[in-house]
Amino acid sequence: MAVADRPILAGMTPDELKAFVVSHGHPAYRATQINDWLCRRFQMVPDAMKNLPSALRQDLQSELHAPSSRIIRRADAGDGTGKLLLSLADDEVIEMVTIPAGDRLTFCLSTQVGCPVRCRFCASGADGLKRNLRCGEILEEYLHGIAAAGKQPENLVFMGIGEGLLNIGELLKSLDRLTSPAGFGMSPRRITVSTSGIVPGIRQLAAVKREYNLAISLHAVNDRIRAELIPDACRYPVQEILRAADEYRETVGRMVTFEYTLLDGINDSRADAAELGRLSRRHHAKINLIPFNETGNGFRRPSRRTIDEFAAEIERNGGHVTVRRERGSGENAACGQLRRQHAAPDNAGLSDN
Repeated sequence: MAVADRPILAGMTPDELKAFVVSHGHPAYRATQINDWLCRRFQMVPDAMKNLPSALRQDLQSELHAPSSRIIRRADAGDGTGKLLLSLADDEVIEMVTIPAGDRLTFCLSTQVGCPVRCRFCASGADGLKRNLRCGEILEEYLHGIAAAGKQPENLVFMGIGEGLLNIGELLKSLDRLTSPAGFGMSPRRITVSTSGIVPGIRQLAAVKREYNLAISLHAVNDRIRAELIPDACRYPVQEILRAADEYRETVGRMVTFEYTLLDGINDSRADAAELGRLSRRHHAKINLIPFNETGNGFRRPSRRTIDEFAAEIERNGGHVTVRRERGSGENAACGQLRRQHAAPDNAGLSDN
């Protein structure tokens, strides 16, 4: 079996584990033990699974990716935020982030290597899409995060590199494994899926009828401004996105969040804020304002006064708004920057894991 075709241990279901161990001449109950190591002890290295016979550990190590990724860099900010750079089996790299807030911990996971949407202000999509992540690779991010943070997260957000709804099959497998009682057992209400507004994907996610939170990166209240920010290939009209958001809320029963990155002189006018407030009220959606994190690509962050006035205008028009607290500032904070710096000749500022 070619290395690229090998199953990834972290992504295997109990049934797949059972089929594997039985086909290699081991009793079926060994699959339950392996699953326990993965989902209860968060261990993906077979040699550490000491209650397994050495022959089975060898079978797992030689025929599966166990694991398929490793931490090659980490950047830690003074506020406790940690960013991990992971190298995959084909030497591509991705990022995941651990974000503490009081006694709660959030993980931010990636779903693709690169991103096909290529929002013009976003570092993570600057080089386009390399490939989709497999379910096992996504779950390995989760397990690496637990190893780095020393605990399971209370919340999980799919807001890292990539457009998860353009990798919907592997994303759904990951979500099922994360929330299944036989898997990691997380509540769907503790998981947020972010999208740039991929309408078919929103509808596919709604069809699962699980209470995942949906965050839509709207960034503009009309198609004219949105066209300045998002290239044609993956951009859906604002009204189509809003209809899909309504359908999601009605089907799943969860209020949708509109993410809105504030860009100086682009989408930060009083009229924009007023319309965003009306959209929030009309579509029963929350607004999460994200002051732009400058990456040297020509876009600028609005002033603190502009941000505050924008938020106030949303509220005056009936919207529910929060302003995202800046986390990890100064440590390659924007999504994708750590990955891009790794690809550059000068990797200064990164610490070896």
